[in-house]
Amino acid sequence: MFYKTGENNHGLPHDPFKVATLFLDQTTIPRAIGWISTTAADGTHNLAPYSQFTNVSFDPPTVIFSAHELVGIGRKDTVNNIEETGVFCWQLATYTLREAVNMSAEAVGPSVDEFDRAKLEKTWSQSLATPVPMVAASPVRFECEYLQTIRLPGSPPMGTVDLIIGRVVGVYIDDSVLTNGRIDVRKAMPIARLGYYEYAVVKDSFDMIIPGEERTLVGLAGERSQSQPNKESIEKNDGKETAELG
Repeated sequence: MFYKTGENNHGLPHDPFKVATLFLDQTTIPRAIGWISTTAADGTHNLAPYSQFTNVSFDPPTVIFSAHELVGIGRKDTVNNIEETGVFCWQLATYTLREAVNMSAEAVGPSVDEFDRAKLEKTWSQSLATPVPMVAASPVRFECEYLQTIRLPGSPPMGTVDLIIGRVVGVYIDDSVLTNGRIDVRKAMPIARLGYYEYAVVKDSFDMIIPGEERTLVGLAGERSQSQPNKESIEKNDGKETAELG
């Protein structure tokens, strides 16, 4: 069977592509949660989880997340705040904090402080031009500078998708989740998004070393010599970081 998506002339009772993308959403698992905090231009604080989040580079350390618009509602407060102030923070969503993560996902007005709604104590960024609150109880937190927005067209009822890219400029790790100098998932117990209304909690891990030449393993174990940002690449990209594509 072949059909043109613009015409939907497939003759089936349900749109097969929507079924396929739903399947993709339910099987791309587990998905890390970008629990993103921001400060609006007027000083209002915002906190929201995004399940389409990941790191894209470790030199320089860079993260990305996507925020879907809703038709008739517009862009997410998180996106507006980041583009206005140029900064944001990420915090690890953990099993202990799962109820607060879920509460902060509720759609509320831009004047509502999700930290207060979820009864979360705030701590503050140390290296950002605009101070951003962070979840004090989260054991791992990133302070990020905004790099770029990539806008992708969406399909109703979802609207445009904003891909937000940021450079990690500060990292906080609570000593309570360290074992022998490494972050211990058994102690941190991060949660991840599955399909439907399901989540998972990571309580265990195992090691595997990729076979082959040792040089292909550089940086995979987080060696200190490989964790320093490439200053030359950062300077070269300065001035190109607020371009908007699409």
